Amino acid sequence: MQLGMVGLGRMGGNIVRRLLRAGHACVAFDRDPAPGQALAAEGAQAVADLEALVAALAPPRAVWVMLPAGEATEAALLTLAGLLAPGDVLIDGGNSFWKDGVRRGALLRAKGLHFLDIGTSGGVWGLERGYSLMIGGEAEVVRRLDPIFAALVPGKAAAAPTPGRTGDPRPEQGYVHAGPNGAGHFTKMVHNGIEYGMMQAFAEGLDILKHADSEALPPDQRLSLNLADITEAWRRGSVVASWLLDLTAQALAGDPELAGFSGHVSDSGEGRWTVQAAVETAVSAPVLSAALYARFASRDEARFSGKVLSAQRKGFGGHLEPPKPPEAKG
Repeated sequence: MQLGMVGLGRMGGNIVRRLLRAGHACVAFDRDPAPGQALAAEGAQAVADLEALVAALAPPRAVWVMLPAGEATEAALLTLAGLLAPGDVLIDGGNSFWKDGVRRGALLRAKGLHFLDIGTSGGVWGLERGYSLMIGGEAEVVRRLDPIFAALVPGKAAAAPTPGRTGDPRPEQGYVHAGPNGAGHFTKMVHNGIEYGMMQAFAEGLDILKHADSEALPPDQRLSLNLADITEAWRRGSVVASWLLDLTAQALAGDPELAGFSGHVSDSGEGRWTVQAAVETAVSAPVLSAALYARFASRDEARFSGKVLSAQRKGFGGHLEPPKPPEAKG
């Protein structure tokens, strides 16, 4: 199949690469020509603007926008809506607010266009590991693009079969048609909220282990623990074994004190939206709420737990936290 990709950053570019490796044709655009030129050398068709991208695609077209949520995505979708023809498909694969997906779906349907909001998880490792896709939109459109999605996801071999499971085989491959417009980004929003909680649990637990030799304890109760060895052992047979633990162990193996991380932990919006959704629906979510507030606190408190979170974010998403600002002198 053929796909147009707008935005060739950490994830957009690698989505194109994974599709090329699977034999699909890709037309690629980014305001910075360099990533497009790199992809052209790998078999993609790089174009100079959105008009050229649309012209290079055969109808019915499918265009995937992989840009930061907010104004950049909105502008690209509106411009493309004016260039595409009825029956074409627009995809927002970024971390947009789910209510924007509902609104955009209605707006584009009025123009005869189809819209999919796709929550995309996999970070900088997606090229090799594959991406988990959470899709909102019309079932017929999702089925039409099944070959694209099947090429992007990890596949059935990525996890052991769930005993007794029946029904739609696509989730076993790594993607789910979650529901109508908005459902894809809503599902990814909650996924990221859960991620906040899991990361915070690891960070706080390792902070406790780190301080087991604290001078606040009696000398005979102080323990000097090797966190790199402990996390490495946990990766094998422990009930907390996970990809997040893998990344944490990898970071500690390379830098046991995590001295290269500031401990300042950003939040990209999904955690706030998850807590907001919990409030709107009166669902108790104390762990996810506390994890969000801990990220706020990390910007004023330099704790080892914040360094663990920073290391995890760099590990799966390539996020580079800003350095700790210098202390004011007076």
